[in-house]
Amino acid sequence: MKEQAQTCCDFTIEVMGEGVATAVPDETIVTLGVSGESDSLGTLQTDQAKTIDAIIQAMLALGVPRESISTAQYSIEPQYDFIDGKQVFRGYRAVHLLRITIDGAKDAGRVIDAAVAQGANMVSDVTFQSTHADEARRKALTLAVRDAEAKALAIAATLGVSLSSIPCKVMESPGNRFEPVMFKAASVPAGDVGTTIEPGTLTFKASVRVWYVYG
Repeated sequence: MKEQAQTCCDFTIEVMGEGVATAVPDETIVTLGVSGESDSLGTLQTDQAKTIDAIIQAMLALGVPRESISTAQYSIEPQYDFIDGKQVFRGYRAVHLLRITIDGAKDAGRVIDAAVAQGANMVSDVTFQSTHADEARRKALTLAVRDAEAKALAIAATLGVSLSSIPCKVMESPGNRFEPVMFKAASVPAGDVGTTIEPGTLTFKASVRVWYVYG
């Protein structure tokens, strides 16, 4: 015989609670590389391979560990033009992106500038993360539960009823989320002005549904 799911009695107050916590970013992930077209696939691959190698060497010179550099994307696609209703082969488009993980949250601009100096022409994103993310998520959840309790107490006081000290049911909402600080750019032109990217803070949001018995 299957066990029946535990349910609250009919005399309950149902409330929603929300909580928000923040964390200071201490890790940066920069995804960048090269994108280009040519009618010669071999030439395109060779040129991009040289640029990517130069970017990697520049990252190593900045002190980025080799294990913190990995391939994020590599793609080659034929390109066509439509002339007089006909598909005409134009050449190839290749994209080669690296994912570079940096300790701290202040060197993203320096990394981008160093890569651009070596021929990088594409940045797909810059994302900040925190090693304290789990702690911030738990704090947001705690605040959400406290918010729900405060709302339930306010309702009970208004109705003139007493509230159970412990809720009979608590559900974490599936919409709980983390909002990273992310910057996106389709391309990065070379220039004399250094790139400045501010990390900001990371936001974690949680919500819960809570049921309290009243009497």
